[in-house]
Amino acid sequence: MTTYPLIPNDALITVAGTVGVGKSTLTAALAERLSFQTSLEKVDHNPYLEKFYHDFERWSFHLQIYFLAERFKEQKAIFEAGGGFVQDRSIYEDTGIFAKMHADQGTMSAVDYETYSSLFEAMVMTPYFPHPDVLIYLEGSLPSILSRITERGREMEIQTDVTYWEKMHGRYADWIEGFNACPVLRLNIDEYDVHDPSSLDDIIARIGVAIEQSRKVKASLNV
Repeated sequence: MTTYPLIPNDALITVAGTVGVGKSTLTAALAERLSFQTSLEKVDHNPYLEKFYHDFERWSFHLQIYFLAERFKEQKAIFEAGGGFVQDRSIYEDTGIFAKMHADQGTMSAVDYETYSSLFEAMVMTPYFPHPDVLIYLEGSLPSILSRITERGREMEIQTDVTYWEKMHGRYADWIEGFNACPVLRLNIDEYDVHDPSSLDDIIARIGVAIEQSRKVKASLNV
């Protein structure tokens, strides 16, 4: 069994990126190789998700509040468990991508967006919130991502107008450029094969370097 001495067993690795980019697949592969636990996005039992895809304006605020609550509870559970997790999707994407997109296009009211943003700032953007050791950002061309969405076969995603995915793709590209809540490792989905052990080993080595550098900086700031 390969060991990765640069990755502490209490690390929290978060995988981020747009819908269909392969977050869940990479999360599972990394967790298995590192003997970490997984923190997966709850989609199948989400009471708002299908309603949201049929009526963005009616359900966008409800969906974002649900995601914020669920991700915060999961983050708290990870912290209490002592780390050692790979997480599918970050809590930061909810406000930086989805809530803001709906506010900008008018499918979330200004009042609802202000309420949501204030709650996010109070819950997440504080020194007390356990931010990840590294955020892996998965990126790729829009055609590659649309192809993956089709292959996955979720009807509510396939039936969504392609312009929605185009806007989301652009927003993710803008969002990651300004993200600074934790270290970022960017991976292009067309440049690695999660099922290839050597490719996965390379990703893990890069994760280890990012975490080591981040913890050295934190240690120096605490001196």
